Amino acid sequence: MTRVLRCLLAVFLLLCGAVSARAGEDRALERGAAIIDPVILRELDQGRFGLGRMLAPQRSADAPLSNGELFKLASMLPVREALIGEFNRYVERHKASLPDESIGVGDGFAFQLFDRALFDSADVRFVLAGIVNRMDRAYVAPDSCGEIRLIYRLTRTDVPPIGENAVSQRLPMTLNLVLKAKGEGNDAALTCSELARRWLAAGSASPTMEQLIGKDGPLALISDRNIDRIETNLQIAHAPKSAVRDFRTDYLLKVFDYDGAAKVFAEAPMENQIDRDRILADDGLRHEFKAWLLDPKHFAELDRGTLVIPDKFLARGAVAPTPAGFDIGDLNPEFGLVQGEGASGNAVFSEGDVVGALKKAAADGAKLQNIQSLGGFERRLNDVTCAGCHQTRGIGGFHFPGVDWMAAKPSNSTVVPASPHFFGDQVRRRDILAGFRDGKAPDFSRGFANRPQLRGSAELAGTEYSDGWGAHCYLPAAKPAETDRSFRGWSCAEGLACQVAGKTSRMGMCFVKGR
Repeated sequence: MTRVLRCLLAVFLLLCGAVSARAGEDRALERGAAIIDPVILRELDQGRFGLGRMLAPQRSADAPLSNGELFKLASMLPVREALIGEFNRYVERHKASLPDESIGVGDGFAFQLFDRALFDSADVRFVLAGIVNRMDRAYVAPDSCGEIRLIYRLTRTDVPPIGENAVSQRLPMTLNLVLKAKGEGNDAALTCSELARRWLAAGSASPTMEQLIGKDGPLALISDRNIDRIETNLQIAHAPKSAVRDFRTDYLLKVFDYDGAAKVFAEAPMENQIDRDRILADDGLRHEFKAWLLDPKHFAELDRGTLVIPDKFLARGAVAPTPAGFDIGDLNPEFGLVQGEGASGNAVFSEGDVVGALKKAAADGAKLQNIQSLGGFERRLNDVTCAGCHQTRGIGGFHFPGVDWMAAKPSNSTVVPASPHFFGDQVRRRDILAGFRDGKAPDFSRGFANRPQLRGSAELAGTEYSDGWGAHCYLPAAKPAETDRSFRGWSCAEGLACQVAGKTSRMGMCFVKGR
């Protein structure tokens, strides 16, 4: 097993075992910014927050909506069609690039496909697995005060839980129903401050259903009129470790905007998912993207993590392979856009371009928080994409697998419902909510996906989210001049050492010294 895979296995064991001792700590981190209590989620799913009620509120039936019924809704037909199209293209690309490795549904294939028949099955459905406040994204949609996300996990319903510790048959697909925090049906006088106050008040203690959906609760303001889009993430194929390859899992990501007038979802560009191949193949597009991103305003937004790339440069779907490792490589969506990566001779950005942009920012008095070098530029350009972010500190290809309240023992079913990246970002999200509540201008900036911002240093210190066992770190070079300025603060807590896992970078994880 390679050193990278050993490190990844160690983190997997951390997530699945040792973390149980600090489950209460995790649930404290998300207070006011997410709902992950299994008992509450079960009650919400069985009421008006079930996916069927949200997408088809006119239905008279109280029964949950199976996949067979869901994808027959007029609004969802384009979603099904687009997903099937992505499957067909994925299989065609696989056969062209890996003709000697079989692909299909079942254990007998080298690459084991997600079973597309599940889209039409009466025995599976999407179950509410979590509700996440994303008002920290109000920089994208200020009029709607950001977003609220209802995250549903695909689950078998034809296999009852057996025994005290049994779990339901969850499947590797999530459907994220993205809502405007302030929807069209809300009172015009409703402010972002009031929305944030409601969320933080409900998160100050273990909330009751009345505190959440009652007149003054944060969920009282949510209905189908808030719907903005659907985001899907599914494990399209999995290749177990074999004599010819290490294990690999590919995750398909898609976005569908909602047309409220037509009441239908339509395939849409994915936010900041750079269409690398199309840009590299088109000289005009390549030069236009370079000029746009190196503009001082956009370069500063890239640094802060608030960049919104124009649709003309974006893809309408992405496959995120995992594990991608610590080095920037050809599995990452950014790879090839910067000179020196791969064998491509038509990269968009040279080292001189980035150094020039950094010098100009310094001359203009801009205080960059993250990008201090070419390496910082590469990593930030990668983690602003959907695929790049999902490859970083995720649980497989997911940042929110969600809780499993259909288990025989819901309170014990999922100790860690979300990734280290999710929990590490909660302090920043709550800080933004507090800014809204208090009438202050929120600081929307964020750190790299690998490492939380220092604004949460006190709360996150010594944890795997920041500098504890399993945290991502950077090993400084023997010569200070050779240490990358973008990552020099990525250290480990006392008693831990940074063990490098990459081949071309000095990125690694924090482990006990000598191990």
